[in-house]
Amino acid sequence: MTIATAGAKRRAQIVSAWSFDVFDTFLLRACTTPDGVFERTYELSGISRTCPNISASFVQHRIQAEARARRTAKEKRGTGEVRIDEIYSYFPFRLFGLARRQLNDLVESELAAELELCRANPDMLRQYLDMKRAGHRVGFISDTYWDSDRLARLLRACRPDLRWDFLYASCDHGSGKSEALFARYLTEQGFDAGASFHVGDNDRADIKGARRHGIHPRYYPQATAQLASKFQRETTLLELLCAGAPSRLDHGARTLRRMVAARNAERSPAFHLGMTVLGPVMTAFDAFIARRCAEVAGPGRKVALAFLGRDGFLPHRIWEELHGPTSAYLEINRRVSLIASADTMQPLVDLLSKVLKIDAPTFRDMIKLLPPKVAMFFAGYPDGIAPGEDLAEALPELMDASEIVGLAADLRARLLAYLRHTIPGFDGCTDLVLADLGYSGSVQKALRRVFDLAGLEIRLHGAYLISLDDAFDDVTDEDSATGFISDLVVTPHVKRMLIRNIALLEQICCSADGSVRDYDGGQVLREINPRPASQIALAAEIQAGSLAFAKSAEDVALDFGLSPYATPDVAARWCTATLARFLLLPDEDELALLGGLKHDVNLGTHALAPMIDGDFIRRQITARGFSAACTSAAPPMWLAGSFARLSPSNAYLYTLFGANRLPADIFEESPCGQVQIGLFRANTEATLETATLYRTGLGELRLRIPLSRTMGIAMIALPLPKFAKEGLLHGVTVQSAYDVSDAAESQDVTGIAADSLIYAGVQRNGSHYRVENDDACLLIPTAPMTQDIAIYSVAITPLGSGPK
Repeated sequence: MTIATAGAKRRAQIVSAWSFDVFDTFLLRACTTPDGVFERTYELSGISRTCPNISASFVQHRIQAEARARRTAKEKRGTGEVRIDEIYSYFPFRLFGLARRQLNDLVESELAAELELCRANPDMLRQYLDMKRAGHRVGFISDTYWDSDRLARLLRACRPDLRWDFLYASCDHGSGKSEALFARYLTEQGFDAGASFHVGDNDRADIKGARRHGIHPRYYPQATAQLASKFQRETTLLELLCAGAPSRLDHGARTLRRMVAARNAERSPAFHLGMTVLGPVMTAFDAFIARRCAEVAGPGRKVALAFLGRDGFLPHRIWEELHGPTSAYLEINRRVSLIASADTMQPLVDLLSKVLKIDAPTFRDMIKLLPPKVAMFFAGYPDGIAPGEDLAEALPELMDASEIVGLAADLRARLLAYLRHTIPGFDGCTDLVLADLGYSGSVQKALRRVFDLAGLEIRLHGAYLISLDDAFDDVTDEDSATGFISDLVVTPHVKRMLIRNIALLEQICCSADGSVRDYDGGQVLREINPRPASQIALAAEIQAGSLAFAKSAEDVALDFGLSPYATPDVAARWCTATLARFLLLPDEDELALLGGLKHDVNLGTHALAPMIDGDFIRRQITARGFSAACTSAAPPMWLAGSFARLSPSNAYLYTLFGANRLPADIFEESPCGQVQIGLFRANTEATLETATLYRTGLGELRLRIPLSRTMGIAMIALPLPKFAKEGLLHGVTVQSAYDVSDAAESQDVTGIAADSLIYAGVQRNGSHYRVENDDACLLIPTAPMTQDIAIYSVAITPLGSGPK
């Protein structure tokens, strides 16, 4: 404290003071957003028992009551500051079966919710105590409907020994920090603004409000704009995909993510993605695996835990970071396990039926032999490459089953030697927990057959991040298989949408090594890894960020008194929302970072499939419609990312489709008129044909023109003014087959090159066009037909007036 002279008539003390905002600065809540307090109020008030499953209505009415109270106060008193009892005076008591005399009960329930959810922010507490020890005056200034008595009660509940020099609640003074509260604080306390500091999270109230009164502000943001956007999308997806569940009470999972991110220095975008998105998902999954191991354990049981490579590589690293070297990492894939489990030819047939393409060298590498009949089979295909389905169907006639059985027995012996080498005390193990991303437990089931054939009575328990639960009915009674994100968390429709896009997660989580192909003396023999070095490095950086989150999470959770994984169903829902947001609604930064990744197919082939292909989706929408595009088979592997490449709204519509919330009668096409088109043969002979024009739910016009090879059509003429005099041409596509039905359903959609289209009497700039006269038309040269039928499709978004 120093003394300064200001004129001859007065002397004023210049005191250095530090004031702190309360909510979201000094105190943090263990819920996703501040209105989580209202959701918990609904539960504590007892209304959840008398009026169950309407927490969303309660929360919205609580928000509306506050808005009405502030609006009325502004009209009557010239200020929007109100107390908590004024807010509840506008609450619809009768709707919830309450009497007005219960107003104070609701107030106390909300205060109880605050007491339960609020935590002292250890970072702010340290700063607060440091300033106090340094001799500064310290206290609180809060824009709040809690009066100073209740605010003091809340602060002391979070920190019983807390002491302050001043405490200002806006509702006590009828003015907030953006108005005159800072001025009153300076006047009453006698502080010099130039020697005072204020810490807060609100840019308008805390930062600009303090600066306007000469106080030095210190900004404490709740989250970066990018992270806040991710959180908002996650909440939207939780409400959509986990309907009916509380959407704001997450036991502090989001608060934990914010605080871990705040305590770790910003690094690369890939590291940040791991830190803020994948790390939280995998840490929650780790807690699930630990629970599964505890559930399996019991008297007389010796439990071992193994993570299945390659996708289980990141979960294994996180387990070792949090629990030490108490698990094994097993390099076993579906191909090796199915072949090793074969006592008939059927497992090999099942495997090959899932292979897109395969050649003779790859088959020999898989099976360790190439019978003459199989070699002849491959020779009958172009370049010796055959569809896996064709080989699977022909295989029983090409090989003797005894050959497969003998090969399987040899591989099985090498696999068991590898298991004994990798899992300490394997032969004394009674239960083996297999942790993996999921999905149908094919490796677990194959290992069950391997163990049964070898006479091993080890029970197997699958612990999967995502499970296709209807695939586990054939798991034996002694074994078990459980998914963290199960059909009790989301519906089967949603589950299949997530798994359709799961290749992105697989590439991020897997190891840098190639896939296993065999074993030798307990050692792994691997395929070459066809993924580019840049992709491997990117995955490693994302994994590093995920590990950094896992390392920090436990300490931060203890500091804040958070238990985000203590309630399994809550943890599973928010893990689902976090993962679904990443897979289904990626932001532009994530698309730029991950869009170039390739997927290692790893089923007897070294092929790499693209993650994203926005042009593919646009062609599918043009030719087949939006819903059909949503059901496109891979590739591209990241279908949601391909929709997002078109626009965020397209990604959200895809998500609605996967959640069974996209009504076909709204978003699909319906007839809106007819149009005459010109068909020109090579000899310039022309005919006019009438075609039906359709309008989609997104306002696009779509026209399909089927042609047969016998028609000999060389050019199609479309009268653009009949569509729209101005519009956006999204493209022209063609599908081919030997009949109309197969052509219309074909996913093999070819785009007609834009520079091959002829615009007659049309001004064009990119996809935008404007007709110059009523005779304007679009001329589409046809390609030589290799099949009997070709369907040309055109999609246009009209600008201005639609079709005549």
